[in-house]
Amino acid sequence: MERVTGIGGIFFKAKDVAALREWYRTHLGIEIESYGGCAFAWREPGCTVWSPFSADTTYFDPGRATFMIDYRVEDLDAMLAQLRKAGAQVDEKIEDGALGRFGWAMDPEGNRFELWQPPPGR
Repeated sequence: MERVTGIGGIFFKAKDVAALREWYRTHLGIEIESYGGCAFAWREPGCTVWSPFSADTTYFDPGRATFMIDYRVEDLDAMLAQLRKAGAQVDEKIEDGALGRFGWAMDPEGNRFELWQPPPGR
């Protein structure tokens, strides 16, 4: 059975992304790059991204929540197949790039979540 291996990122909507990034940098010491950046490094290779998104983003659609959690997985294709077999709503789109492979699905309450298979060594 495929399992989540960690939290790859935490994303949430903000009315003023730049101001909120600055507030968190100033008051909590969280350094955030334009794409979110690896705000929290792990003892083992990897990190957790923490990133506000514009309040009008459609990136979380069709989910209705103001946040989205990204879960790390070892085998994206196997995880998506497992979710489909269980009857979950799985987005057909998969993104492949330098940062790894990404897929999306919805939980039973309509919350969209992201699955991330990092590239080797990350």
